[in-house]
Amino acid sequence: MKARIVRIGNSRGIRIPKPLIEQTGLGEDVEIVVQGNALVISPVGRPRAGWGEAFRAMAGHGDDELLDEARPTPWDEDEWKWR
Repeated sequence: MKARIVRIGNSRGIRIPKPLIEQTGLGEDVEIVVQGNALVISPVGRPRAGWGEAFRAMAGHGDDELLDEARPTPWDEDEWKWR
């Protein structure tokens, strides 16, 4: 699909047809990156997206153990109270 670049102040922009926006899931905020000589526009990724699945996979493999021995601090011993 062809589009025309239009002047917007000192910048340039394009109009993206509604069917393309719906098909790609673009919202109001997007990420734009340069790949070679092309601009790639994609939906903004959510921070920590996929972490839940990654943690479940780690637990399934037994990779969710502490690497270091837990060492209580004086605060833990004197101040901390379980409710």
